[in-house]
Amino acid sequence: MRGADRRAALARVGRGMGYLQFILIPVVVYGLLVGFLYFNQRSMMFQPDQQLPTPAAAGVADMAPIQVTTTDGLTHTGWYKAAQAGNPTVVYFHGNGGNLGYRGFKARGLLDAGYGVFLAGYRGYGGNPGSPSEDGLYEDARAVLNYLRENGIEAPDVVLYGESLGTGVAVRMAAEMAVVEPVAAVVLEAPYGSIVDVASGHYPFVPAGLLLKDRFESVDRVARIDAPLLVIHGEADSVVPVAHGRKLYHAAQEPKIAVWIPGALHNNLYDHGAGERVLEFLAKIQSSAKN
Repeated sequence: MRGADRRAALARVGRGMGYLQFILIPVVVYGLLVGFLYFNQRSMMFQPDQQLPTPAAAGVADMAPIQVTTTDGLTHTGWYKAAQAGNPTVVYFHGNGGNLGYRGFKARGLLDAGYGVFLAGYRGYGGNPGSPSEDGLYEDARAVLNYLRENGIEAPDVVLYGESLGTGVAVRMAAEMAVVEPVAAVVLEAPYGSIVDVASGHYPFVPAGLLLKDRFESVDRVARIDAPLLVIHGEADSVVPVAHGRKLYHAAQEPKIAVWIPGALHNNLYDHGAGERVLEFLAKIQSSAKN
């Protein structure tokens, strides 16, 4: 091969390698990104505060720490105060971050109105043992409900309240309990149809449906809860956009009430009167039960 031909051949090989690098580098970078999201998904989804203040420090000195044990052998701490005579007990499943103390101000309004409140603890949160996962949170919730049942509080005297991530827990428990006896009511604050939907909105460039371990498929369960439902969602929510709450609401059966709050974000619904709307809803439920 003459020198000119050799140089031309080498040039063609170089161009081919350049094209290959042009294709491979983005593929490798994308693969690394997807791998990072897959292996770190639980640390991104669950953001616990390992500290747990006293109930008094959280503004609910009348609540007491209660320990419950799950079927997989973990003992967790929640906070509880029994209801005044004739009132239901609200079991509160909080969102993905913080600890029970962050929800003291929400429990305060319910307690002052005479409702019982059990702020459910999660594994891996507030000093509780274990690591959070979808199935794990369901086990934690069942342990709380079993504790109440053992103390004479059955489904018709229970209101399930879910906040953000906790709405998936509330819907799952309500659907399970409806098989035997429905709960008194369900309150969902900033809910979603599934975590897959939420993740797909935030990360449209990755196949969230294939990657997610914890899916919380509420939209497939909400029609089975067979209890009065209140959905509250901020129309300016960028964490769980209101479209997700609307989707879940439309999948639910009657009776149901929706409160879409203009200007409200994900974490400031109580600044926009959500607490008052919850109390109005519960009062209406109690009035209907007595008539």
